[in-house]
Amino acid sequence: MHFAGKMDLRKSLFILPNLFTLSSLFCGLYAIALCIAPVDAQQIGRASVVIVFAMLFDMFDGRVARLTKTQSLFGLQFDSLADMVSFGVAPAVLIYRWSLSGAGVLGLVTCFLYAACGAIRLSRFNVLSLRAQERQPNAPSPYILGLPIPTAAGFVVAVVIASKAIDDSFQEAEHVVMIMMTGLALLMVSNVRFRSFKNLRPTPFNIGVITIAVGSSLLLWIRFKWAFILIWLVAFYITIGILENLFLLSRRLRKDPRTGGHAGPDDPKDVVP
Repeated sequence: MHFAGKMDLRKSLFILPNLFTLSSLFCGLYAIALCIAPVDAQQIGRASVVIVFAMLFDMFDGRVARLTKTQSLFGLQFDSLADMVSFGVAPAVLIYRWSLSGAGVLGLVTCFLYAACGAIRLSRFNVLSLRAQERQPNAPSPYILGLPIPTAAGFVVAVVIASKAIDDSFQEAEHVVMIMMTGLALLMVSNVRFRSFKNLRPTPFNIGVITIAVGSSLLLWIRFKWAFILIWLVAFYITIGILENLFLLSRRLRKDPRTGGHAGPDDPKDVVP
């Protein structure tokens, strides 16, 4: 039996990261479907877990692409479109059905704000990624501009899961939930730089951060419920990013008070994906 040509292994490997992205997209769609139907507490919990699985698949698609050297512009756009469904629309629908459906128009607007800022954040990420590849194609930035949308979705899901672990006592606090969703939305479109950790190196800072994160998570596991661990890890990540930016801002102000601590739009230190 003869083949018309030899199979290109590289083209076959191109499918692998996209399969992870498709899996993440499926999880996002499934979570939305669970929230659209007449929902109960069990379905809300299941939708939250499904979004967690979407996060796991999303973590692997980029790493598989880098491992197999199959990064592409198609993969970049495809991943962002899948992220919009799984980490933009799905968490917004989840929170609306779980807590904010009784808040009327204000609850709907809050969920829309989260999804809209997620779309803006992903669009900016794509543009800055293309610029970064043109400047330094083989030097990924250690920072990400704005809170990553999977991280924001992780915090949303963590709150729902933790609330269910304590008999959904947080569900009725609609104003607190709206403040939380608004804060996450603004962080996604902010100029706050968060660490990427894509190419994690054993620097003293990284080792210290990981040690504190693991140690505090173990303490939470022992002293409290496991459901609070994800909330703490995301909150710790956000806090580290904000504190680091405040430190850099104060250092810039000391160096040149005339700039007010703001760099220009083409400053490579700030224009990062």
